[in-house]
Amino acid sequence: MWLFVAFLAVPLIEIALFIQVGGLIGLWPTLAIVVLTAIIGTWLVRTQGAMAIGQLRSSFQKLDDPTEPLAHGAMILIAGALLLTPGFFTDAVGFSLLAPPIRKSLFQFLRKRIKVQRFEMGPDGQRDMRNDPRPGRRDDVIEGQYKEVDTPKKPTHDGSGWTRH
Repeated sequence: MWLFVAFLAVPLIEIALFIQVGGLIGLWPTLAIVVLTAIIGTWLVRTQGAMAIGQLRSSFQKLDDPTEPLAHGAMILIAGALLLTPGFFTDAVGFSLLAPPIRKSLFQFLRKRIKVQRFEMGPDGQRDMRNDPRPGRRDDVIEGQYKEVDTPKKPTHDGSGWTRH
């Protein structure tokens, strides 16, 4: 039901805002603002998305819990979709999701309400790779040798006389 209300309310809010802003400043300035916010939003999403990917890589390298960087990346992705959607309300929500303090507080809010049942790291989730005496070794790998065999290529048509086959 909440999704239905959102899909109904958001376009109505956007239409009302377009009418109000368009009536105050005119059609072309309103359209210019929408295009400008999309351009600025795209740039901000790219820069903050790159930072979020860097933080995610860092957490993987340190074998830390990647939940927070993943959540920030998801919020940045949602912000990008909202900023590319034409409208003032979606732009306001998208720009607010690009603010790190708002993302952090939203993450804390969601963390209190979502319970993680299980979290594992490593190739099979059984071993801690930092303490494994056999790093990179897995039991399901079969070693072997191989030799590449090239099939001879045959022409599919008779030669024209200009080339050799």
